[in-house]
Amino acid sequence: MKDIITLAIESSCDETSAAILKNGREVLSNIISTQIELHKKFGGVVPEVASRKHIENIDIVVQEALEEANVGFNDIDHIAVTYGPGLVGALLVGLSHAKALAYTLDIPLVGVNHIEGHVSANYIEHKELKPPFITLIVSGGHTHLVEVKDYGEYEILGKTRDDASGEAFDKIARAMNLGYPGGPIIDKLAKQGNKHAIEFPRAYLDDGYDFSFSGLKSSVLNYLNAKKMKKEDIVVEDVAASFQESVVEVLSTKAIKAASEKGYKTIALAGGVASNSALREKITQMAKEYEIDIKYPPLVLCTDNAAMIGCAGYYNFIKGKVSDMSLNAVPNLKINER
Repeated sequence: MKDIITLAIESSCDETSAAILKNGREVLSNIISTQIELHKKFGGVVPEVASRKHIENIDIVVQEALEEANVGFNDIDHIAVTYGPGLVGALLVGLSHAKALAYTLDIPLVGVNHIEGHVSANYIEHKELKPPFITLIVSGGHTHLVEVKDYGEYEILGKTRDDASGEAFDKIARAMNLGYPGGPIIDKLAKQGNKHAIEFPRAYLDDGYDFSFSGLKSSVLNYLNAKKMKKEDIVVEDVAASFQESVVEVLSTKAIKAASEKGYKTIALAGGVASNSALREKITQMAKEYEIDIKYPPLVLCTDNAAMIGCAGYYNFIKGKVSDMSLNAVPNLKINER
């Protein structure tokens, strides 16, 4: 059986990435050009700046991906590209480049949902993993608890009603003048703090699987403001550890609850916040009691990258889910939408 070679392109936010994969799960190259340093001074991603940088980088990362994989354009069977969700201008850079290549090479174009890409990162790391299973998708823009029924087939069990978990990390980090992005900074600081020092609220809502982090965020901001008003010292390590513990406890509890109630023995973490050491530790510890196996990707596959897009694109391709040249960017695309 002939190997299927995928060229994947990702440009949904502030990473320009291109990757080459063989048969969906073997990564031959995964080139990532990040803009974190560029956006740090703004305290977050500036869409216009991100788009311009993608335009500068897109051709370079594609060429590097081909060279590292020792693959030529004529070896590629299809092109997988993120078309949503994300920043519309950023998405259009990758999408336009992918369309031009697919048209020129006369090969199929496969539009990939960025959130589905995050889930698929686990397939690359864990060769034995296959649906069905539960996935907890946690990032700056998304917090979803999803039942993966088959490749490309999802049912959303729960999602955030307000702030995404990663968004809450960024906002709290900004309030303490810690810098951007907030997640890794808080994770590092929390290791030196006491997670029981401050009792921040845990929003379990009701018996469902939805999340809410706005109340926790407000509680932390109120705590910081009260300390400043009284001119009292703020132990940032303790605030970071206590805040983080509230987030990871709720995420872990809801995910374990969903898996046990639905009869699943595997939970896969996905998204940027899946790299959080406290989340990995907490959910793995809680899962032991229920004999649930926790999977998560390596750190390089947690953040935005084209390899995960290529993996998701491969499964769409072999199922015949290809796109035409009218494919457009969809900034608010949901995981179960095409």
